[in-house]
Amino acid sequence: MCGITGFWQPSLLTGGAPAMDAMVQNMMAAIAHRGPDSQGHWSDPETGLALGHLRLAIVDLSPAGHQPMVSHSGRFVLVYNGEIYNHHDLRTELAAQGQAPQWRGTSDTETLLAGIDAWGLEPTLRRSVGMFALALWDRQDRVLHLARDRMGEKPLYFGWQGAGEGRSFLFGSELKALRCHPAFEGRVKRSGVLEVLRHGNVGEDRAIYEGLAKVRPGQIVTISDSKRDHIGTSFYWNAAVVSAAPKPAAPSDTEAVDGLEAVLERAVSEQMMADVPLGAFLSGGIDSSTVVALMQKLSSRPVHTFSIGFNEARYNEAEHARAVAKHLGTDHTDLYVSGADLLAVVPRLPIIYDEPHADSSQIPTFLVSELARRHVTVSLSGDGGDELFGGYGRYGHAAKLRQKLASAPLAARRAVARGVRGLPAAALTRALSPLVPTPVGKEPIGQRAHRLANYARQGTLEELHRTMVSVWRFPETAVPGAEDVGGLLSDALPPRGALGDIERLMQLDMMTYMVDDILAKVDRATMAVALESRAPLLDHRVAEYAWSLPEDMKWRGDTGKWVLRQVLFRYVPKAMVERPKMGFEVPIGPWLRGPLKDWAAALIDPQRLRSEGIFDATVIDTVWTQHQSGQFNWGAQLWCVLMVQAWLESTGHTA
Repeated sequence: MCGITGFWQPSLLTGGAPAMDAMVQNMMAAIAHRGPDSQGHWSDPETGLALGHLRLAIVDLSPAGHQPMVSHSGRFVLVYNGEIYNHHDLRTELAAQGQAPQWRGTSDTETLLAGIDAWGLEPTLRRSVGMFALALWDRQDRVLHLARDRMGEKPLYFGWQGAGEGRSFLFGSELKALRCHPAFEGRVKRSGVLEVLRHGNVGEDRAIYEGLAKVRPGQIVTISDSKRDHIGTSFYWNAAVVSAAPKPAAPSDTEAVDGLEAVLERAVSEQMMADVPLGAFLSGGIDSSTVVALMQKLSSRPVHTFSIGFNEARYNEAEHARAVAKHLGTDHTDLYVSGADLLAVVPRLPIIYDEPHADSSQIPTFLVSELARRHVTVSLSGDGGDELFGGYGRYGHAAKLRQKLASAPLAARRAVARGVRGLPAAALTRALSPLVPTPVGKEPIGQRAHRLANYARQGTLEELHRTMVSVWRFPETAVPGAEDVGGLLSDALPPRGALGDIERLMQLDMMTYMVDDILAKVDRATMAVALESRAPLLDHRVAEYAWSLPEDMKWRGDTGKWVLRQVLFRYVPKAMVERPKMGFEVPIGPWLRGPLKDWAAALIDPQRLRSEGIFDATVIDTVWTQHQSGQFNWGAQLWCVLMVQAWLESTGHTA
């Protein structure tokens, strides 16, 4: 795992190569945490193109794996962040076709370049199994290509910045690298702030800054010297197409479980490729336990596993993880963290996450990454299981709610919803709380009733889903003048094909929440401590197999991940892993009334908000006051605002 960055400034720079080298080195320094083992840069003063690379050495630790790397033909120059797990197979194919070069080393970077020399970029990416983000410069045609892996494990930002002779095309693994270039403008998008309030992140191909974007999963972005104002895009693999494709004849239950175990075992085996110490995150849940079980099956010695524990029972999964580890025979390390340990991470979040990111599980994710890095350089995870196999409870809740509401006309449902929302939530809570007590850190019943009323007024399954995954249901009230940009959850819905209701929700989550929340969170947390995270469940062959199965093999009865569970039960007793899903939850609501109260109050002080002009100070102050009263739990909503404010403070930018 590494960090990449660079720029293309077509107007010739005063100072030539030394000036270009200094500029790209400044960009590299901002993301040095991603690659502490070595660094390199390459520039071409004639074209104004510069590439920078920070290396976390995993495969071929020798100088033969150093980047930027020039192809054997001399035509291509590559900087690349990631791993190609089947690169030995690609070398074998090149040799069989008589197109293998005289290899300089054993790195997958050299394999990629040899494939590009022989087959071209897109055919090589289609052949490749892995996670990556790359920038490829074609010296012959003067074309720059940016590309990202199929599922979106690795990030890559890009865009034109500046004007006149200083206008430059910038790109990098993180925005902090782009901020170091003189052409960087730094205008914050109000629509991006709105997105953070709605979903906790800036999603899809968008970035928080004007003029910048993200490469989408499975996408190639191309810009040429002859058409600099045109940014071409194409997909070599498209999750929307794969998930909605017609399904083959359904296998038997046994065939489905056998098939999944085989494809998963192959993915795990390939992802255990490393020339450095390797381990795995283990929560004791279905996904991570399945990955670790297969790792231990394939390993000749105990796999090193890691988990974080909490003293509060309702947040703690460490005991379950340790039980699974003991059963499988892993070398297990867990670390119990206190509230003070969690709180100590909060000031670091804006720097670690680089772009406003408001999933509070970012805190324990960073801590478990920090723990693992003390022992290993690579850690496998169970990310992707929920979206590919139906792991979120809200899938079943949404399907049942749709069935119950189907007989009621939409107009009637909306009238009832208006009536419920017309009753003050605090009054509902006072009246109903003796009957429906509020668990610690959860919504009071009146607030929950308003939320359910909002669900009832949605006309389609997709509208219901968007409402269910929205943190702020009406974020436009808090960010005046911001426009909702829509996207894959509203006006650009991917094709549904023959997907069932639950599969439809899984598809939408795979293309949005998984990429923009889960994978972005894991990338920043692990790379902040120079740890490479790998996710075997996100091998595209596993994803394609999952989508080929009928819905009832993923969600059966009231249980998700049915087929994945059956694989796990071959290695771990059912009773050891069958329990309600917990996740990396932290008590943000209570914290904002306690140890984080002063920190938060300073960030959202009404006078400060009015002077900055981003948020509606009155709206935010009302939400804050309601939360402090204890009659509402607006912890998640306030966390979104606070992550924007803390990020703005750390970067010195305003909208």
